[in-house]
Amino acid sequence: MTSKTRAKSTGSKGEASARKSGGNKSSASKSRAPEMKGKQTKLGSRHAAYQELAERFASGAAIALPTMLDGHARRLHVRACVLDDHAERIDSNAQGTQDKFAALADDLYSFFRGTALLFYRDIAGRDAARPKVLLLGDVHPGNFGVMPNGDNIPIFSVNDFDEVTYGPYAWDLKRGATGFMLATKCESGMKRKKRRKVTRAFVKGYIKGLKHFARHGTETQDVFRMDNAPAIIRSLFEEALTPRSEWLADKHHDEARKGFRSDATLQPVSSRVEEFQALIDTLAQRNGIEKGGRFGELKVKDVAMRHGAGCASLGLARFYVMVEGPEADGSDDLIIEMKRARRSALDGVVPTGDLDPGERADRIANGQRIHLPHGDVFFGAVEIEGESFMTRERAPFREDMDLDDLDFDEWREYADACGRSLALAHARSDDAGAIDHDIEPAILKDMEPHGLFVDDIVCFADEAAKRIKSDWKAYRRDFRKGAFAREYTRYAPQD
Repeated sequence: MTSKTRAKSTGSKGEASARKSGGNKSSASKSRAPEMKGKQTKLGSRHAAYQELAERFASGAAIALPTMLDGHARRLHVRACVLDDHAERIDSNAQGTQDKFAALADDLYSFFRGTALLFYRDIAGRDAARPKVLLLGDVHPGNFGVMPNGDNIPIFSVNDFDEVTYGPYAWDLKRGATGFMLATKCESGMKRKKRRKVTRAFVKGYIKGLKHFARHGTETQDVFRMDNAPAIIRSLFEEALTPRSEWLADKHHDEARKGFRSDATLQPVSSRVEEFQALIDTLAQRNGIEKGGRFGELKVKDVAMRHGAGCASLGLARFYVMVEGPEADGSDDLIIEMKRARRSALDGVVPTGDLDPGERADRIANGQRIHLPHGDVFFGAVEIEGESFMTRERAPFREDMDLDDLDFDEWREYADACGRSLALAHARSDDAGAIDHDIEPAILKDMEPHGLFVDDIVCFADEAAKRIKSDWKAYRRDFRKGAFAREYTRYAPQD
């Protein structure tokens, strides 16, 4: 193990982070840009400015948010937000960064998924008086799916915790509703009236779920499994039931089943096996994973760099670690992912109520443990070459919904299931998280009258979708003219 690589403790399971003690400890990469009035504008340096904007808006001051911009001023704002969001990747010339810029230009829904920072800066400081929960932060139709729980049994749940943080519950609903409004257009070509009905089903599903948990208090045990899931989700379980040996042969193994194949997405780095063995050993100790059973001897067989994965995370470093299964013949190996963690897109702009989810990969690991009790036992945090990485197991039954295959009725059923799953995640904020009061009744009270609240969220999503489409057109113009292929002279990151 190198001196720069060590495992990082994530604390005991279910442990909530302490409240903020004050001060912004985040840092961002700096880059030189044209001088204005003797001062240099540096790439990725506007985090503190937006934090101040959010605080002033939340205080009730008459502050104009970026949604008030139009024309060329809005275009410049979109350009700056995209550059800010990718400052570290640009600064390190990370492989995949230009691929992500191209993907954002290629598809409207991909643009929405990959520009969460732009979305949240538009609502900086809003909803400060609403009840706070542990937010997922990037709710959209593609971030729900089948995944393994702690017993390696497939469940349906929210499945992306990269942006998790504390904030008003309505922020997840606004992001999710906008996602449904755009996905039904981009994936299914649905007309506006039907898109609004699907989006309404998502919000109503959330309310339905909250009412259930407020009445029965079963949020710590409830989960969608194959035996109790709605019909639309049961079909997803059936699609996910791929034998592990077939999945490994199709996605990962070389011909001898001794390690990773080498192709466009996998780059073996077998010389680092010893280094990653130490990380797996310490992760197992932290998470209480004992040798034996499906874990075998927890022996690392091979390590590979994974390229081209994700949407928002495209361009962030990630590794796949192959752990030998108990049969030792390649048929039951485990694949553990280690992905570079970054600051949440909500950080600095969301009203948190002084609740702190933690830093980088610790934040993601804590969020997963709160939102998904008895979830993936390999979820955690490690440090590689001084950088924070989150960890999780890849499994053959990790499956997302094929959105372009859904008809109108299936979209509504799926939206309802996603709304109920989000309600389940939020309801757990007061059981394992830092919320010190019964959250479900507080949210249900805040949403009254519920019909008006649903209409407000749907109208927000409708307007946001139109704005995002306009932003995407501006981004595509900038992309074609080389705005994101420029060479920057950079400074080292500063606190």
